[in-house]
Amino acid sequence: MKKILMMLAVGAFAMGLGTTAAVVLRDKAATKTDSSAATKIWQQKFADLAGKKQDLSQWKGKPLVLNFWATWCAPCREEMPEFMELHKQYEKRVGFVGIAIDNPAEVQKFVKELKIEYPILLGEQDALDLMRAEGNRVGGLPFTLIFDAKGNKVAVVAGRLTKAKLEAYLKPLVS
Repeated sequence: MKKILMMLAVGAFAMGLGTTAAVVLRDKAATKTDSSAATKIWQQKFADLAGKKQDLSQWKGKPLVLNFWATWCAPCREEMPEFMELHKQYEKRVGFVGIAIDNPAEVQKFVKELKIEYPILLGEQDALDLMRAEGNRVGGLPFTLIFDAKGNKVAVVAGRLTKAKLEAYLKPLVS
């Protein structure tokens, strides 16, 4: 019973952080790109589910949706199936990458459960630091960055990103 109460408390706290971040950062367009931050993101490496380091720069060259999430994050769990739908729809024209800030075993289980087909990477403090550098000062999840084909950040969204809103960001990038 204590474990359940603790999990509920942690979940409520995480949702509160996510909601606060959403209010603060929702749909904040990245009009000024700090060149050092822009360069830093493309130099990052995160382990994939097999433990192999992956360079984020490999996804440069077409628009990219970079989503920071966790299995214990309710809004993250809500948006993932919609991200999967859009991934299938835009697969040849847009890259999708998830960075899980979570226990690797839980991430593996969740990815199998939802049959997530786009790359999932594992982040720790380095992912939290990257989120903060990209504007997520409170570290709330989910947190999504959208880049154009040249690697320029075009959108920063804290909190749950709906399918309709994400598609509105993607359409101009692929037309």
